[in-house]
Amino acid sequence: MLSQKQDIVRSEIAQGTGADIDLEVDRTGIQTSLKIWFADLQRTRSPIVELLPTGLRRIRAMLTFGNFAAPTIRQMMQADEEEVKLARALITSVSQNADVKIDEDQSLDDWTISEKGISIQAEKSGLEDRFDDDNLISICHELVTPILGAMAELYGYDSTVPPSEVDGMGAKLEGAVTMAVVRRRERNPRNRLLCIQLHGEICQICGMDARAKYGDAGGIIEVHHLQPLSQTDQPRAYDPQSDLIPVCPSCHRAVHTRKPVPWTPDEIKARLTANG
Repeated sequence: MLSQKQDIVRSEIAQGTGADIDLEVDRTGIQTSLKIWFADLQRTRSPIVELLPTGLRRIRAMLTFGNFAAPTIRQMMQADEEEVKLARALITSVSQNADVKIDEDQSLDDWTISEKGISIQAEKSGLEDRFDDDNLISICHELVTPILGAMAELYGYDSTVPPSEVDGMGAKLEGAVTMAVVRRRERNPRNRLLCIQLHGEICQICGMDARAKYGDAGGIIEVHHLQPLSQTDQPRAYDPQSDLIPVCPSCHRAVHTRKPVPWTPDEIKARLTANG
């Protein structure tokens, strides 16, 4: 049951959104649900997603707002064009796996938040065992994380996930006593989430499917910026559809063996082909 899966849900959503997450079990309805929000905003001021089993083989994620979330909503209404674009793309990605409804019959392409907030509902059906760990992780990844991730983007929530956990290229120095968390928009974990949802988790250089090869130890895919961050003079918006690709750790390391300009994915592919 959902009440026994709180740690899984919290961990998956925190990693995907780059935000500290809190949740509670709600047993007031016919079926037990989980209500999930941003911990630092507290439930009363935060966007809230309720994860609710419906029927026998369906589960629904519903977005609402806390009773005192007006300041949060006003800040979200001031989001810039880049943040709005990524938030809409995250909600659109939900529609690939579930039926999505946005209040007042707004469309996926141009929905906006009003002073009352916004209501979004996503329902996935045909689930044989909704509470199996693997299924629940998929549900978090496909429904809850993109919805809360979109809200985090509009709010301007800085990632609390270290860069090493976002793209696999960070490193800890041996003997270091502490590791600082660097908050950088270009390492936004929500870009990583959307890249994987758009392109999948198969390496676009060598074709390795890590989850098929390693099973539950296969969540190792990394995200590569086609235009290296080190080569940009100014911060710029990244389009996860065209600027980012998923790659396995080996290919990612190979790409970055040439400095200051990394090898291109096609150049690494050519070397793989040449060497059999």
